[in-house]
Amino acid sequence: MKRKSSVHINIKITMLAVSFLFVLIIAKLLFVSISNDVDGIDLKAFADNRNTEEKTLYASRGTIYDRNGEILAINTNSYTVIAYLSASRTKDEKNPQHVVDKEATAKALSPILKRSEEELLNLLNRENLYQIELRRGITEVEKNAIIALDLPGIDFEAGYKRSYPLGDYASYIIGYARKDDSGEITGDMGIEAYFNDTLKGENGWVKYQKDAYGYQMPNTLELSEEAKSGSDIYLTLDQNIQLIVENAINTLENNYKSGWATFSVMDAKTGAILGSASTPSFNLNTLDGLESYLNPLTSYVYEPGSVMKIFSFMNAIEEGIYDGSATFKSGSIELSDGTKIKDFNNTGWGYIDYDTGFAYSSNVAATKLALALGAPKLRSFYETLGFGKITGIELPGELSGTVKFNYESELANASFGQGMTITPIQMLQALTTIANDGVMLKPYIVDRIVDDKGNVIKENKRTEITSVASKETIKKIQDLMYKMVNDGFASSKLFAPDNVSLIGKTGTAQIASGQGGYLKGEFDYIKSFAGLFPYENPQYIIFFSVKQLIGDTNDIANIVSNVVEEVAKTMNLSEAINDVDVTKIIDLSSYISNQVETTVEELKNKNLTPIVIGKGKYVINQYPLKRQNILMGTKVFLLTNDTSYTLPNMIGWSTSDVVSFCNLIGLSYVLDGYGVVSSLNMSEGSPIDFNTPLEIHLS
Repeated sequence: MKRKSSVHINIKITMLAVSFLFVLIIAKLLFVSISNDVDGIDLKAFADNRNTEEKTLYASRGTIYDRNGEILAINTNSYTVIAYLSASRTKDEKNPQHVVDKEATAKALSPILKRSEEELLNLLNRENLYQIELRRGITEVEKNAIIALDLPGIDFEAGYKRSYPLGDYASYIIGYARKDDSGEITGDMGIEAYFNDTLKGENGWVKYQKDAYGYQMPNTLELSEEAKSGSDIYLTLDQNIQLIVENAINTLENNYKSGWATFSVMDAKTGAILGSASTPSFNLNTLDGLESYLNPLTSYVYEPGSVMKIFSFMNAIEEGIYDGSATFKSGSIELSDGTKIKDFNNTGWGYIDYDTGFAYSSNVAATKLALALGAPKLRSFYETLGFGKITGIELPGELSGTVKFNYESELANASFGQGMTITPIQMLQALTTIANDGVMLKPYIVDRIVDDKGNVIKENKRTEITSVASKETIKKIQDLMYKMVNDGFASSKLFAPDNVSLIGKTGTAQIASGQGGYLKGEFDYIKSFAGLFPYENPQYIIFFSVKQLIGDTNDIANIVSNVVEEVAKTMNLSEAINDVDVTKIIDLSSYISNQVETTVEELKNKNLTPIVIGKGKYVINQYPLKRQNILMGTKVFLLTNDTSYTLPNMIGWSTSDVVSFCNLIGLSYVLDGYGVVSSLNMSEGSPIDFNTPLEIHLS
């Protein structure tokens, strides 16, 4: 009986224990079902992270083009080079799937990856790693070169990067974009930064259930939203004109020392920027040469000097106080506070009339006119022209400059561009008044924006801001600027090109020291030239400025006149071209990617002169570019897919031909004199040494 009772008791205890555990389990399940947080763990997040995969579908960034559709910035395929280090990958020793010979691998990859053998070997010798990255961002060409080496254990991860086919072309205008920490390409400068949201588009995403191995589970729901590609941007830059100003800046950089320089060309009838180059420049792909994030066109502020006489004289003419035939004594003038204003030569030219005063850039003439106007009128006129405020051009970091003057001495200085600051883009904007009967146009750099469906979502065109002067006033200013270039000093006449009529004004400004007063060095000036052409009906505006140039006005004049001649010829404004038989004008085609042999034959049949550079089979670049009308006999440079360049016979070549040749192959050069090539420091047919500048003697 006792044994039976004991058994019953044990059964009851066991049942109670099981029931208690069951109740605990049910309670735990109920708690879990109504709570996201158990033992400090967010179960929902844990489940999502464990079972749901979400990936970003990156949008394709829009392409940047010039006005004619030439690519300036584009997304291209890039690759990360991977080295597998773990021997566990290899199942068959005859077919190794990991790096076996590390020394040989490092030696073979070093020249392609542009990393030292020692650096690569250190990476390959890392212990306890399954794989390691050797280099990011290599190109398709570099990838194929590595594949051809047939190295065990080397693999690639596909990606993309921002690519700039023309390198340092219009670098401060285009700007650059790079991948950020999230893997998205983001603009850091120029158009890339200003229109970053427009270019980047909208990323998409995909969500799916994954198994224990990370793969998508079959027959499960997948949610996704497609990425929306960014819009394409077409700039107003004309590749032909841009190359001309790039060549001019390269000529300056190769032959002279300076703090900086900028050269821009604007469509006088619309306000579109057709070309803008500066030095120092930088390579958009590598950022080599990047010294500043400020765009000289919009973000360099400085005292402009005598180019401002264009507008102080314009104000005097418009106000009816100007008499060009009236005479005054040049040399110096003393103000009521004792300040003495002098002409640049200190002595002047005796008694001269005001028209001659403009041509000679007399500070005394400008001061007398400004005193007659008074500070409020001249300051208001400058402000109406846009000085002292941003133009609103579609570029980041634009500065406004300052126009503040009240006292007599400040007024006098402002009349010839001292004691105030401007930017080059403000000067270009103000100069539009001279080409449009006194109407000022808004400058712009973006021609149009096209979305991913091909719809034009924004298009810029001529925008009139205000009228600042009458037609009669503008005609008088045009005549004065013509007189300055054609009837001024001998140094001024050097600005005049041979094939088109140019009007303009020079400027030489002192540089503020930053501590009160001005720098006193021999070359501590900012020199500039503002011009328009043709004189009869200006179609193009140019503005060039350079800081601390170790050179003289003759050197600047040569650079400016060459640009004007080239632009006039390229855009069919050249009076020499307009006077010839139209049957002698050739519409140049694009020969890039064509065979050299057939291209040479075709050019000769058109009575053009092909200059073949290298011994390659295919043309990879040319100058002049396509869509240009050129005269019979013009040289057409054909760069081939071969780097064994030899020097052609350049005797008798023009300066522009030599500069085009050197810039096309990246050869530095030094110019001596003016005219055509008379001698060189390299002989015809000799291999070109890129470590030695080509010394070109002109006569």
